[in-house]
Formats: sequence, structure tokens, C-alpha cells
Amino acid sequence: MSSVVEIEHAVVKLSRQDFAQFESWFDAERNRKWDEQIEADSSSGALDFLLREVEEDIAQGKTKPTDELPDHS
Repeated sequence: MSSVVEIEHAVVKLSRQDFAQFESWFDAERNRKWDEQIEADSSSGALDFLLREVEEDIAQGKTKPTDELPDHS
């Protein structure tokens, strides 16, 4: 396995086209790892506090239905 420094040196040497391909792969990999972390946190209950906050906001009338939000598309 290469060290981070070796990887950095290799990335610097990439052509624009290869860098774009690497960047696309890296973004997808980062997103995949993020999704895995969110799933693990959700399954473990680590995000339950967020659900409670949302439920409290709804009960207190602090939210709007999404169909009342402006459409900026």
C-alpha cells in the first residue's frame, strides 16, 4: 500500500484528463463512504436526536410544508 505522500505525488503528475477521471472516482468513493457512515449512525441510533428535534419543531409549529417553500429551480 502506498503512503499518502506517494499518492499525493502521483496525483500531482496526472494529466488533466486522468486527473478528471481520478476526481470523479474520488468523489464517488467519498460519497459511498459517507453513505455507509450515515447508514451505520442511523442503525446505531446515533442520529435519533435529530429525529426528536424535528418532531419537536413540528409539534411547536416551527416548520412549513415543503409545498409552501419557494421553487428556485
